[in-house]
Amino acid sequence: MTAETVTAPTDVGDILDTADPMAAATAYVAAGALSHGTDRRVGLELELHLVDLATPARRPSWAEVQALVADLPPMPSGSTVTLEPGAQVELSTPPRDDVSAAVAALRADREVLRRALGEAGFGAAPLGSDPAREVSRCNPAARYAAMEQHFEARGCGTPARAMMSATAALQVNLDAGPAAGWSARIELIRSLVPMFVAASATSPYLGGRASGWHSMRQETWHGIDHGRSDPIPVGEPTVAWALYALNAPVMLLQGDAGMTPVRTLVSFGDWLREPARLGRRATQADLDYHLTTLFPPVRPRGYVEIRCIDALPDRWWPALAALAATLVDDPGAADLAAELCQPVAHAWEAAARHGLADPALRRAVTGCAEVAARRGPADLRPELEAFAELVASGRTPADEIRSRAESHGPLRVLEEEARA
Repeated sequence: MTAETVTAPTDVGDILDTADPMAAATAYVAAGALSHGTDRRVGLELELHLVDLATPARRPSWAEVQALVADLPPMPSGSTVTLEPGAQVELSTPPRDDVSAAVAALRADREVLRRALGEAGFGAAPLGSDPAREVSRCNPAARYAAMEQHFEARGCGTPARAMMSATAALQVNLDAGPAAGWSARIELIRSLVPMFVAASATSPYLGGRASGWHSMRQETWHGIDHGRSDPIPVGEPTVAWALYALNAPVMLLQGDAGMTPVRTLVSFGDWLREPARLGRRATQADLDYHLTTLFPPVRPRGYVEIRCIDALPDRWWPALAALAATLVDDPGAADLAAELCQPVAHAWEAAARHGLADPALRRAVTGCAEVAARRGPADLRPELEAFAELVASGRTPADEIRSRAESHGPLRVLEEEARA
């Protein structure tokens, strides 16, 4: 359960080399969307902003970042370590049998990462946005350079650069479950997203400024191409995902010359129908890669990625991981959460702008936190209870961070969280 792993097809191009490539592509994407099973495994991915503790205002160079990662010891729980465009470090655990095991795995690997970076004079801050430093991409990978050019051509270069280089998430990955329950399971998760956004925000500042949004991380997502970042439409989930993917704009072309940005609006379906639009016929490899450039808040990858939760400090992310897994995988908790969140199921933007200042969202967040504190795993109950107390007071982690930034400045917040 990692975010951007791509499995190479065995017969590249064959599935689309038919008289009806649209039908073939739709069937292929739908077939890979969700995997039937009875497991309730959990995988976690936590992104963190890398900080030079001697000069926190300085963004590390790419050479420094590579050297730091090369010197990291193996992660004891098997997490992979990857790098994002702004040199955010990401820890991705292997799937575990339940959320307690997943949290324990991530905690162990997070501690090893903390010690190793600290010995080199660096820290890593798990916050939804970099609150202080200027937005800047330091990862020179061809994928990210082409992404920037695509977004610039689409008129959303500024929020896209911030999204890529100055934001971070806690991603919760859950098994899809039995096929008979897919529609209900996906619809439940969809309905929880505004609650997750309001509850988890830790990004009231980005790049040294406050826009007034409760989650500036979500503000950046709101500002980019909606064809690849909006929620997947309601419907049978595997077919809905396939149609979403084929309607989404093509971002990049892979070829012998490397990555080429697509600067005009051409959906993958357009490309299948009119190959001349992009100069050649689309292949299965193109389709597989295209799927990795789509970023809805809930994304099927065989399992289900919940992508809408801000990265949170270590005192809070275990509670949000447990909240998400409990409300989806515990049947009683799921029923209660569905009822609590139904009034705000479509309040995506309100959650990002206003958080608990919206009365309906506050009821949903406080109610869901109470449910998770009662029904969540016993070993994570202290974290869940502390989070329930926080939101019952009308505050979230974003309010905590905003108060500190207003008192001492956003750079101090970044440094303190990197040292924590």
